[in-house]
Amino acid sequence: MADFTLDVPISFGHCDPAGIVFYPNYFRWFDRCFHAFLQERAGGHRALCARLDAKGVGLMDVDARFPSPATEGDLMRLQMTLAEWGSKTLRLEYAGLVGGRAVVEGHELRGLFVLRDGRMRAGDMAPLRAILEGS
Repeated sequence: MADFTLDVPISFGHCDPAGIVFYPNYFRWFDRCFHAFLQERAGGHRALCARLDAKGVGLMDVDARFPSPATEGDLMRLQMTLAEWGSKTLRLEYAGLVGGRAVVEGHELRGLFVLRDGRMRAGDMAPLRAILEGS
């Protein structure tokens, strides 16, 4: 079950010369989906970081595979799931569908970055989890 869904209309500018979505756009949409989720659940990235005394909820790893192409005129439904909480990380999983057809499957690994002793460090994820999961 998806925790958040973002509809993405595919336009000419998203596509490469072959007429299919240029793959870096999927990573932009992953990030956009996550930030739209933060806006809905926590008032946005800046507000969330202020609440947690953090510098950011930053990207540590990202990967994707592309089972079939999306093209101009398609409407992709991008589903994001809070898949796995670690003590210092959150794994988000993404599934992009056009109709019922998978066009992208991927993940992001994010951390909560805080300043401690003048250095950027990975923060405890429990306060972030409480906010995002509403517990």
